[in-house]
Amino acid sequence: MFIKLPLAILFSFISTFTLFSQQEKGIYGLENWLDIWTEFTPASQEYSTPTQILSGNISSDTKLLKKETYLLLGNVFVTDNASLTIEPGTVILGDYKSQASLVISKGAKIIAEGTQTDPIIFSSNRMVKKKGDWGGVFILGNAPLNKIEDEWELEKGLHPSRPEIMNYGGDDIASDSGIFKYVRIEYGGKRTKKYGYFNGLTLAGIGNKTVIENVMVTYCQGDSFNILGGDTILSQLVSFRSRGNDFCINEGAQSQITNSLAIKSPYYMSASGASSIYLASFDTKEDMDPEKRGTTLIAKNLTLLNLSEDLNNAIEIGLVKEALYVEEGVSFSIQKSVFSGFNPAVILSENIDINTNSLNNMEFRDMYFNNCKGNIFTNGNSNNEDLENWYGNGLFRNVYSKGSDYETFITPGDLKNPDFRLRINKIIAINMLDDE
Repeated sequence: MFIKLPLAILFSFISTFTLFSQQEKGIYGLENWLDIWTEFTPASQEYSTPTQILSGNISSDTKLLKKETYLLLGNVFVTDNASLTIEPGTVILGDYKSQASLVISKGAKIIAEGTQTDPIIFSSNRMVKKKGDWGGVFILGNAPLNKIEDEWELEKGLHPSRPEIMNYGGDDIASDSGIFKYVRIEYGGKRTKKYGYFNGLTLAGIGNKTVIENVMVTYCQGDSFNILGGDTILSQLVSFRSRGNDFCINEGAQSQITNSLAIKSPYYMSASGASSIYLASFDTKEDMDPEKRGTTLIAKNLTLLNLSEDLNNAIEIGLVKEALYVEEGVSFSIQKSVFSGFNPAVILSENIDINTNSLNNMEFRDMYFNNCKGNIFTNGNSNNEDLENWYGNGLFRNVYSKGSDYETFITPGDLKNPDFRLRINKIIAINMLDDE
């Protein structure tokens, strides 16, 4: 039996099906999910004068209220299995003079569940805000690492009242450190002489019951997201104009990242360069247990973009680096993602042997490599013929293009209301399918 459909409905069905089949790459959504809760021009924001001070240890359940503005004074630790709950819309300002940081210790929880219309904001209390004004946020959990010890101390010189407050790692893949959702972190990543730069959000030994969604890190002096070990499920993260890496994933982390955006800008980056994603299994090989798992990244629908008015000149004078740097002992699968405007798209460590076994552990599938000066190389080796032949195989369905930002994305230049979904034949990127 045939059912007659009105022409408008039939056309809508065909158009939707065509759109799905044509566009599944990069960040997606029926609406622009960056709307309302993100802020790409944080210097234009004015926050109220602090009315409450947070300092020292928080060792019992505590709730922060939207009606107050909080000053984070020095290094603040949530300890002794306490929960720190933060109401939607609450503003917490990190003190510039004491270079404040917030640490959620192992066993404690943070319940920071903002909303699209009322995000939770961590920023600087400085009048004229700059990168590195304060430390950042650390969440420490009980999930596995690949260190020689199951538990490790995160050495950052924060001087907790008890050394074990900075411990992370364990054996609980499903450990729960709370909820961190619809949160903005601005101007973090202070610099220290001994420990280098801090990061916007550090997740150390975090289990997969911890909710990390809709988190934006802007103008960070270090890495935006630093993931050390653990088993993390991350969605709709945004990194904007950080000096360091957008995502640094290390110490045997098992990470899933979906529908997330990282935007680098040449003149806002470290002079030595930084990757959008840096993948490693260890900093010091002697600290790694070879019997434990290496770092694994499963990523879908990422958009990694170098945003510049004169990209070619920025590349020529050495201000643009790779989108992805891969160290030895790492495996990954990156699918349906966009790497746009890098030099080159991917660099593999010279310590990685290019053979069938290693290539089977490094997958690029359904990718859109756009406007990159070169695609995939081994560090220090300009001959990438084997890599090009492997990833250029039609079975991987990778696409290579040379489109400008304005041809590639919806509205990349309007930082007051940007839309970085991919544009193909003027069709907005929408993905309602999960066929894997």
